[in-house]
Amino acid sequence: MRQLNVRLDDEVAVGLEQRAAAMGMTLPEYARKVLTEDADEQRARFLTAAAHFAQHWGPAFEAEFGPYPVREKDGRSAA
Repeated sequence: MRQLNVRLDDEVAVGLEQRAAAMGMTLPEYARKVLTEDADEQRARFLTAAAHFAQHWGPAFEAEFGPYPVREKDGRSAA
């Protein structure tokens, strides 16, 4: 597991400590929760955008470059 050290202004730190306490958490627990949720949101937004892009531009890409090669279970090309 990695460790992250972050410097905060006193005012920001106090605000985060208050939020953490209101949730019954320590500041490190609260920070871990917030960062993890943000990372998951970013991933979800990226995957949604990628799916939209593929749906919208996939046919044009395939017309230009050909279909995506079908792979066997062992990773080899089927063709």
